Amino acid sequence: MALSDQQIQSLGKDALQRAAAGDFAGAEALFAQAAEARPNSGQLLHFLGQIRLQLGRFAEAREPLERAASFLPKDPSAQVNLAGCLGRLGLHDDALAALERAARLKPNDTAIAHNRGRTLEALGRREEAERAYDTALAIDHRMLPCLSARAGLLAARGDWAGALADLDMALTARPDDARLRLRRGELLLGQGDWWRGLADHEARLELADGDRWAAELPLWQGEDPAGPLLVYPEQADIESDAAARDVLMLLRGAEALRARGIDVAVQCAARVADWIDLPTTRRGDRTQGFTAAVPLRSLPHRLDWTLESLPPPGALRLKGQSSSRIGWFARTAQPPGIVADGNRDNVARCGFVVGNDDSTTQVAALLGIPTLLLLPNSADWLWGPRRGPSPWYPSLEVAGEDDSEKLAAWLGRLSIA
Repeated sequence: MALSDQQIQSLGKDALQRAAAGDFAGAEALFAQAAEARPNSGQLLHFLGQIRLQLGRFAEAREPLERAASFLPKDPSAQVNLAGCLGRLGLHDDALAALERAARLKPNDTAIAHNRGRTLEALGRREEAERAYDTALAIDHRMLPCLSARAGLLAARGDWAGALADLDMALTARPDDARLRLRRGELLLGQGDWWRGLADHEARLELADGDRWAAELPLWQGEDPAGPLLVYPEQADIESDAAARDVLMLLRGAEALRARGIDVAVQCAARVADWIDLPTTRRGDRTQGFTAAVPLRSLPHRLDWTLESLPPPGALRLKGQSSSRIGWFARTAQPPGIVADGNRDNVARCGFVVGNDDSTTQVAALLGIPTLLLLPNSADWLWGPRRGPSPWYPSLEVAGEDDSEKLAAWLGRLSIA
């Protein structure tokens, strides 16, 4: 049955009211009915597409948004919403074309420039993306999404000062934004600036994804606790190698606490508990009796560490055995002529180790075995930016994964190349 203009107007009004109340499914049904009755109404099609975007039904939103953009050629918002839909579908070239049309209609719009930047980033066109963010920030130098996005691009190309300046500017407007503070902390820590970076890095604990695995206990802030202190890794899977690696690397913090007379226990997997000489607990064990808890990665901040003033490595129950065996536990292929043991269970029997950033390498370094750690460009901030002898372990040297010259020189010094 055909609908009158008045009936369609009533449907649209009801749909908008439902959308305002959060009933997007109800609004979508009404807009679909109205758009079916007036298939050439760009406004109705635009509303229908926006509601489907809100519902996460991007494939279904595409057709009404494409039609709306054709019926509303002078409406930049129709092009912007179409671009958002196409981007969600991974059609970034088409999304960019829609944004270019929007930019011609509204050339000084910061949101359009920002969306162009994001789309260009998705296409891998980073220099053009940076220019798009520059355009937006020339109009509004405090536009937070652009400052944050440009900071990422500047950091990726090594302009740490520029990236830090953008994040500082963003934080002047939103000083309590935990996500921005965390990004700044990660940037500073990546450059080895623990003095400024560690405090910002604590912002991770304020975020929804900054899980605390002993949330029922107060977070230890560095004071003398009234009773036993629980120290734990932040990984969701405590059985993971990443969790084991953090326990082993930061074990020295728990030992430093014990040296201060603090009763401390480490939450860890059973296999790690067999290696370390400290009281341990398992995740899921009752926390009654503990008065506070702290993540392992908060210990450098709580204990005022710097890369130049790290406490000595922790102690293992496991003992090394004198050997000339090479343990090769790295992703990098072994050079020709090198005979090595790749069985991680034999790490304590090795005289030399080449590995990546994992628990096996930590065990080797804790045992004092001469170890070469091969790190990717985006390495964990704990290691610091410098390569060469590591402040974490006397027997460990750090090199890049692609540093074949360093690897050859290290092997050569051992007279095994």
